[in-house]
Amino acid sequence: MGRSCSWQFSNALCREVRDYGRGNSLGNQGPYQGRGRGEQQRSQAHSFLSQNFLRSRQLVDYLLQSSDIGPEDIVYEIGPGRGIITERLARRCREVVAIEKDPSLVARLRTELADLPNVLVLEGDFLEHDLPRSRYKVFSNPPFSITAQIVQKLTGAPRPPEDTYLIVQQEAAWRYLGTPHETLSSVLLKADFVPSITYRFRREDFHPHPGVEVVMLRLLRREADPLPSGMRQVYRDFVTYGFTAWRPSLKETLGPLFARGGVDRLWKRLDLRPDATPTSLAFEQWLGLFYSYLLLEYPRGKHLFSGAEDRLRAQQAHLDKPRRTRIRRDQ
Repeated sequence: MGRSCSWQFSNALCREVRDYGRGNSLGNQGPYQGRGRGEQQRSQAHSFLSQNFLRSRQLVDYLLQSSDIGPEDIVYEIGPGRGIITERLARRCREVVAIEKDPSLVARLRTELADLPNVLVLEGDFLEHDLPRSRYKVFSNPPFSITAQIVQKLTGAPRPPEDTYLIVQQEAAWRYLGTPHETLSSVLLKADFVPSITYRFRREDFHPHPGVEVVMLRLLRREADPLPSGMRQVYRDFVTYGFTAWRPSLKETLGPLFARGGVDRLWKRLDLRPDATPTSLAFEQWLGLFYSYLLLEYPRGKHLFSGAEDRLRAQQAHLDKPRRTRIRRDQ
């Protein structure tokens, strides 16, 4: 069973921990796995993966012109649907690899884009597709319901894309930007990518009209690595432990990692509030905490947080949706 959120933590933090784990489950359980299990489940799967398609080629052209995609780029597109982005991408970059799950749309795309030799349409589930080990970028308008899984697959790939443009719900974009407060996802992501919002859509830009605000999220891969060599997973476990230890303050959570009085001195030197929570620290402050721990204490206390990210993923992957962490309405 999932652990209920402690009263000391905000609604946003509890939702973030829940959603981070959910993003690791590639099948996402439920209707996404329902193909071949009856008409009701097929209907659910269609609803789960439904998309809001862009209507204007002019808008697509504007988005591409505003991007950093050029004639030498290989670009992956997730869920091309009716091909409005695919066709415009093909006229701008060297090669487009479009991965579509719906067989009927695959057949339509291959027919309608047959005169574009630099377009490769693949049938399959992007979440199960092997990503290249060579340089590539991503530009896509995928189903909103699998945004977390897509971002986790791309950012966790052996070779992540150099640049990614995803049309997503505004709320999802805020989670990766750490707006208005940092989240587990944002603090992990920012070690490797610089997230930003590059365009805000009108609902009328899509068919059907979405019931939420929609933006273009850019994830630009960092050229300079802010983490010490060989310490990426240590950082990810350190941060995950900080967000999921369920203590009233971050100082209490990290205290056992330091020698007696060490965490008090560190908090004073970094000018942090004694009651600071994981979401109240900016990404740069998290980096400061991590570097301080490495310089002053590592590997003391490592056993407390080692494997924290894998444990969170495993915990959430085995929970079906109705049994996931519940949020108190009064938080």
